[in-house]
Amino acid sequence: MQKNNKLIRYVFIAFMLFTTMFSYYVWQITKTPNYQVDEKKGFALLIPKGANFDSVWDSLKVNKIVKDELSFKFLAKLLKYKANVKEGRYLIKAKMGNYELIKKLRSGDQDPIKLTFNNIRLKRDLVHKIGNKFSFDSTALESVLNDTITARKYGFTNETFMCMFLPNTYEVFWTDSPDDLLSTMKTWYDKFWSEERKRKAKEIGLDPIKAQIMASIVEAETKKADEKPRVAGVYMNRLRDNMPLGADPTVVFAHQDFSIKRVTKALLQINSPYNTYRFTGLPPGPINLPDLASIDAVLNYEKHDYMYFCAKEDFSGYHNFAITFRDHLNNAKIYQEALNNRNIMK
Repeated sequence: MQKNNKLIRYVFIAFMLFTTMFSYYVWQITKTPNYQVDEKKGFALLIPKGANFDSVWDSLKVNKIVKDELSFKFLAKLLKYKANVKEGRYLIKAKMGNYELIKKLRSGDQDPIKLTFNNIRLKRDLVHKIGNKFSFDSTALESVLNDTITARKYGFTNETFMCMFLPNTYEVFWTDSPDDLLSTMKTWYDKFWSEERKRKAKEIGLDPIKAQIMASIVEAETKKADEKPRVAGVYMNRLRDNMPLGADPTVVFAHQDFSIKRVTKALLQINSPYNTYRFTGLPPGPINLPDLASIDAVLNYEKHDYMYFCAKEDFSGYHNFAITFRDHLNNAKIYQEALNNRNIMK
């Protein structure tokens, strides 16, 4: 009887040891951090459409991400990940265990991308800025941005299509198609153009698109947030009086030479609808993507009698404003002298 009790005790102890060791092994292969990645940045694993487990593994191996390869492959097989590979962008973090990552990959729970753009003038600038953030080729984005039918679908023309891209930071997915991206931009565009903003635009004789075109000129003229409403007021005064806007940045845009520092009489001869010295009213489209503050500056422009402004001679970025053309010429002369003193001829 005592021998049987001892045997049972030994078997129980052996079972407990085995269970403990097995539990530890399971914990180790599932929960223990198993990835060599930057602790702050992690590693973005990109899985294209149609990829299989072998291609996923090749990507991990080439980048030397997995520490214990055997445990990763074993758990991937156990969780049937090999038959459930899903495309996407997945961020691998340093403290992740095999189970957490494989479960994430298997479910297709990809991580979004923070998409930020500003200081954009042309469609090609936008393509260059964000075109490589997605699984699609950047030429696909360029194609839809220049497609008249696509622009019309969203309520724009080829010239005004860029208005839909409001400078900001957005969350998108690497697997998004060009159409997905456009839909996201339109959703945020519609949110920005609330009924309140539409009402303000209508009260000053503009619509959302025209307000953004005007804002693009204001944006090009000054980066000083406190000065934007005053600059907007000058252009609104000229627009109200059916006077040519006479905005130098529109002439620069017409020439597509953004290195120009001073607009000469020769440059003013260009026959372009963007030459606001020759043609009255707003140009056919924005000359940049104005930030949200510039749009609001137009909607809430400063009411005053100024008709002219010229960059200050101290190159501070601010401007001297004038009611009469005579005073404006005097301000312009002072600024031209400052340019000459700095040998800025172009």
